[in-house]
Amino acid sequence: MRLFLKLFMLTSVVLLLVSVWRSHVLPERSRLQSSLQEEPVQREIRAQAFQVSADGVVYTVQPRYEYDLYGLVVSKHNADTWWDFVHREAGDALNITDLCVVWGNNIRSDVYRQLQYWSGQFTCFVQADTAENAAAFDMTALSNNHLLTERDGLAKLLRRVEVGDQIHFHGYLAEYSHNHGFAFHRGTSITRTDTGNGACETVYVDDFSILRQGGSPWRILRWVAGLMLVAGVLGWFLQPLRFDD
Repeated sequence: MRLFLKLFMLTSVVLLLVSVWRSHVLPERSRLQSSLQEEPVQREIRAQAFQVSADGVVYTVQPRYEYDLYGLVVSKHNADTWWDFVHREAGDALNITDLCVVWGNNIRSDVYRQLQYWSGQFTCFVQADTAENAAAFDMTALSNNHLLTERDGLAKLLRRVEVGDQIHFHGYLAEYSHNHGFAFHRGTSITRTDTGNGACETVYVDDFSILRQGGSPWRILRWVAGLMLVAGVLGWFLQPLRFDD
């Protein structure tokens, strides 16, 4: 029985590792909705600043542009991740997640699958392994979006998003601030052509949807493998003790 449990746990670990890796492989272009080839829509507005509350902190939000985007998530960072000290020290509970997305030319050219992406606490990085792929990639068709909401249901949905998901959101490019013990303020990019510090879009979200999840069927296998591993560990510790003479 112990030999069986060892093999069972080893199999579950292998399946878990493979499924975690494969569940974040970007989908092929043929699996993407045509709406992802569209450019983001941005419209200047005149709107009053308003206040919202999150985690006991009152924020002032100043919308600047209405904003609508269809995109493929290539990297993400949840602001409540345990190692994210910047959001924690800033008392920033309104910024739920950062989604790095591609669209437009990068979808049409199919180059998006040839690059590597990763996120920091406020940044999204992209790297090409060849000069050809670097030249084909359109940096103006990628953005790192700091998504804001005080609504619990919407925040849960934003945290559930994974790399490979096709998404759509509508909201407002906005500045926001608070004075909870100290003065905090963050602005927003208003163009896709800027780079470096301040180039990210800060979006107060009023509508968000996952058009199609990525990683299927690997995400299901990831859960199955995790349950298998838990069952194997429990089975191991529930085995009766053996005392050899």
